[in-house]
Amino acid sequence: MSDSSESKPSFPRPWMTRQPGRLIGKGHPAGDFLEAYEWQVLEEHAGYLRVRAHVPDRVKNPRGQLFGGFTPTYVDLVALLTVRAGQPRDARRARVWLATTNMRVDYFEPIVGPAFVIDSRLVKQRGRIRFVETRFFDPEETLAVFALTTMREVELSRPLGDG
Repeated sequence: MSDSSESKPSFPRPWMTRQPGRLIGKGHPAGDFLEAYEWQVLEEHAGYLRVRAHVPDRVKNPRGQLFGGFTPTYVDLVALLTVRAGQPRDARRARVWLATTNMRVDYFEPIVGPAFVIDSRLVKQRGRIRFVETRFFDPEETLAVFALTTMREVELSRPLGDG
């Protein structure tokens, strides 16, 4: 007989509850900072996300562009959600953490907003490793950012810092 608490995460995840057409709910530290609860999902299916995001004033550089240092925050958040896109939120997934192990970001054009499109797809899944490609497009559909993210599944029961 199993304990029903086994299927629940060891910490609350209010962001898992999202409004229709939105990417994420409120309560995720990085998501709230980027105001990701306001992003519009344009398309979602297994391993694929396309969203319309925006650039809050707090993440702009003095020229009014997305500050380059915040770009990886967008990439990381979207890549993590891409891995789970289009999948049911079952008990096993609730006990797994995705740890980003590598990220490469290439900048081609500035993101000035107010809105831009993020297109992200799970390219490869092998064992516990996930490899995601993420692209940012400006309002004219010009490729502005290209990123690759590698993540590893880690059981939530594993102590922090234990590889």
